[in-house]
Amino acid sequence: MSTTHFGFQTVDEHDKARRVRGVFDSVAGKYDIMNDLMSAGMHRAWKAYTVMVANLREGDEVLDIAGGTGDLSLAFSKKVGATGRVVHTDINEAMLRVGRDRLIDKGVVLPTLVCDAEQLPFPDNHFDLVSVAFGLRNMTHKDGAIAEMARVLKPRGRLLVLEFSRVAKPLEKAYDWYSFNVLPRLGSMVAGDADSYRYLAESIRMHPGQEELKALMKANGFGHVDYHNMTGGIVALHVGIKC
Repeated sequence: MSTTHFGFQTVDEHDKARRVRGVFDSVAGKYDIMNDLMSAGMHRAWKAYTVMVANLREGDEVLDIAGGTGDLSLAFSKKVGATGRVVHTDINEAMLRVGRDRLIDKGVVLPTLVCDAEQLPFPDNHFDLVSVAFGLRNMTHKDGAIAEMARVLKPRGRLLVLEFSRVAKPLEKAYDWYSFNVLPRLGSMVAGDADSYRYLAESIRMHPGQEELKALMKANGFGHVDYHNMTGGIVALHVGIKC
């Protein structure tokens, strides 16, 4: 039996996807309001910076992986215009349904697809940009998922990975206290689910740090990788170029 981590627990790797799906099934309806509360609205600035770095042009083809409630898909769609395309995907149907409905409410209809990032149903060398925001840490085989993202990108195409990372040393104690004391209580009060937000805090600690993720991307199809720390390293944006 092959094992992996689900937060701080060790589980059968075939069971991780089911457990992650349960987390996001539970929180989908309150996901956006919890993001605002947990980050004091900072997630909006992190995503805005990601859109700026994406530097999309009219006509670009974009794949938004773990697109969830659609924030980045919506922002990208405004950049690529009528001649471009943004494909909005997530492995979790509940999250994707919330995102699709939000997009439709804003008058935006995008191709929306339930799919697994480790087995992308798209041809080789197809997209100008692939993004994954706050989703990579939940994937069982991160190396396989990154290799798949490289496969579907055109040569010189870019991968943007926006993810929680290693916070700067002076902030560690305060960040740990907030993560393991405040987040679960907030999740319990607002979303009725403390366990899912405890998993969130644990999954961040189990995710590769900035340099580890850079090395993982370089080992799986990206010739050049840079990262940008935000908010003291709470979040990092990794940018990989397929060579």
